[in-house]
Amino acid sequence: MGRTARRHRRNDPGACAVSVRTIAFIGLGVMGAPMAANLVRAGFDVVGYNRSAGKREALVDAGGRAAPSVAEAVAGADAVVTMLPDSPDVEAVVLGEDGALAHMRPGALLIDMSTIRPDVARSLAEAGEARGVPVLDAPVSGGEQGAVEAKLSIMVGGEPEAFTLAEPVLNALGATVVHVGAAGAGQTVKASNQLIVAGVIELVSEALVFLDAHGVDRERAVRVLAGGLAGSTVLDRKAASMLARDFAPGFRVDLHHKDLGIVTAAAREAGVAIPLGALTATLMGALSAQGHGSLDHSALLLQVEKLSGREAEASG
Repeated sequence: MGRTARRHRRNDPGACAVSVRTIAFIGLGVMGAPMAANLVRAGFDVVGYNRSAGKREALVDAGGRAAPSVAEAVAGADAVVTMLPDSPDVEAVVLGEDGALAHMRPGALLIDMSTIRPDVARSLAEAGEARGVPVLDAPVSGGEQGAVEAKLSIMVGGEPEAFTLAEPVLNALGATVVHVGAAGAGQTVKASNQLIVAGVIELVSEALVFLDAHGVDRERAVRVLAGGLAGSTVLDRKAASMLARDFAPGFRVDLHHKDLGIVTAAAREAGVAIPLGALTATLMGALSAQGHGSLDHSALLLQVEKLSGREAEASG
């Protein structure tokens, strides 16, 4: 099933898959913009669409092309990549009357790299099959930094043949690219990723408040914790900014709140208990409701401080 990780490569895309040269990229936001630029740098002909004209022009400045609509972006493309906020956005762009599937040529490849519900991913694959368009769900992890550096972790669901065709595209975006199973499997793995990340951020937050309450130098504590079993990518990337109370968004609370909604719904449907995950989802939702939805998800620290009666001001 192609479960071996494919390491990042910078080869000419034509050397691996001559059939994928022109890529339509829909969604040029915080993640999509650097991803599209990396595809340009990898040698692909990239035509992008975003509702904001300024973001389309930024792609042009990076060497790509801009289209005034989804229909014009995808017409004639060998592959279409979507990177959008939520399931309804993807359904509208892909399945809408004037959406991507209505204008893609049969045999072209659709790669949805958004984070959406697994059942929606399966529906997209079924709709694509009816039109002769292979569909992959290929959500990513790594945040804005990973997108900029082309070091994303990409978990891919769909048919093996479609995955093989998509590899040159995905290898230009990520350091770890793994085919994890059939349609919807990529989104299921991404849901698991978001569950783990949120849980670790919550525990790091609790540890920082606990250390502070006991008067321990938290910077030194984090340094030694990072070298032991408690070490993690979350601790490495988030602890310093949490200590500095800098919550400028790399990944917003509102988006992680949305993702945890996907996790809890999918767990309920499968009859799986996620007690710690459900509690973390509640805390993330409360943080959003308190007006902190635009902050980085590491702002869970604020929630722990509030619950502990140790509130302070945040920046970001």
